[in-house]
Amino acid sequence: MLRPFLSSEWRVRMVGMKIYLVDGTYELFRHHFGAPPRKSPDGREVGATVGLLRTLLLLLSDPDVTHLACAFDHPIESFRNDLFPGYKTGEGVDPDLLAQFSLAEEAVSALGIVIWPMDEFEADDALATAVSRFMSETKVDQIVLCSPDKDLMQLVSGSKVVSWDRRREIVTDEAGVIEKYGVGPGSIPDWLALVGDSADGIPGIPAWGAKSSTVVLARYKHIENIPEDYETWEVNVRGAKRLAENLNPERETAIFYRQLTTLRDDVPLIETFEDLEWRGAQPRMREICRAIGDEKLPEQVSRWKSSAGS
Repeated sequence: MLRPFLSSEWRVRMVGMKIYLVDGTYELFRHHFGAPPRKSPDGREVGATVGLLRTLLLLLSDPDVTHLACAFDHPIESFRNDLFPGYKTGEGVDPDLLAQFSLAEEAVSALGIVIWPMDEFEADDALATAVSRFMSETKVDQIVLCSPDKDLMQLVSGSKVVSWDRRREIVTDEAGVIEKYGVGPGSIPDWLALVGDSADGIPGIPAWGAKSSTVVLARYKHIENIPEDYETWEVNVRGAKRLAENLNPERETAIFYRQLTTLRDDVPLIETFEDLEWRGAQPRMREICRAIGDEKLPEQVSRWKSSAGS
């Protein structure tokens, strides 16, 4: 059950089902850099994969978790790299980490969890598509995004779609997004476009920091609504003249950055709500755990499918 909250208005819903959407790429990076290296019997680095499996098994140990999926960036590049050469790539990423993506996808699939390995799109786009598809599903009471990634905050909606930082045990609903960023989920792509996002290679607009962007967007919501004449701005923001002078000639560039920071919801996912139900791990999970040198992991699996898949 979800316990700690960021917003005081948050209340855990006890009726209906939840879908848990896991950002597999985030988890792999987190465990690769947050835990000591770990070698498999054949000498491969497998620490990130083992960490991912452990965190998923912990998630599945909660009886509240019945439906879930896990998305991966594989490769790191996407259609956004065709639009903007400066967008993030796999360059500079530890080869030992990159080499684990295929292994991680195989292991998570063997655990019985639906996986979405992205090629043209990014993992976040898969999660956005899932939110769009299942938000109106009558059986779904809540969608939980298992990641603290600020890009995903644009998907949060009321208490129907929330972000869950499992490491710090913080749940963020829509009121929590406003509390943290000063703007609603619908303005997050604009906020990222103005401020910039170094993790994704978005440079932002000079002089537009987090505070100034928050103040202006809290009033105008979107970049195109910000008046060119700063003297007409209905906000009290420091350095308004400079902000306007920097934004006005780069307004189309800022709107382009927003296009890059806006998640797509048209990924061709084939799974239905019923497909996301966890029915147990597959027998080959034992072989994978043996290959990565952790034969105790299967002991944490609470349910197994038969070899016939029942």
